[in-house]
Amino acid sequence: MKENIFDVLMYLFENYMEDEIEILPESDVIRTELLAAGFESCEVNKAFDWLESLSLEGGIKPTVSPAFRIFCSEEIAKLDLESRNLIIFLEHNGILNSANREIVIDRAMALENEEISMEKLKWIVLMVLLSQPDEELAFSRMEDIVYDLVPSYLH
Repeated sequence: MKENIFDVLMYLFENYMEDEIEILPESDVIRTELLAAGFESCEVNKAFDWLESLSLEGGIKPTVSPAFRIFCSEEIAKLDLESRNLIIFLEHNGILNSANREIVIDRAMALENEEISMEKLKWIVLMVLLSQPDEELAFSRMEDIVYDLVPSYLH
């Protein structure tokens, strides 16, 4: 099976992460299920590492004043213009704060050999918001964007 880390993350998100992103106590059972479903051990381990890193991202504090974000060359190579514009759009519309923006960028960059499409980026944003405390409204708004429940004139 030619799956990648993102496929494993999507499987976990859709099947196990209803309320909050956290590594569940029965993670060995989940790993076994993922392997039985055909995911490779290496990709499963990387996906769990990605999620563990996400839960450790609590040290970033949102800025109080407006911030201007400049993307470095590695980020520009990984995130095309449309993806970078989506991040800026989400921040300007209050779905992402500056801290969550940085976590989204970090988690996108952590998917080393992945090409980050707009759809993948939307899911990354959704996973990040789900992992953050007190972001239920932002998560709900992002969920509407992911599932195309937002009128097109808002894009």
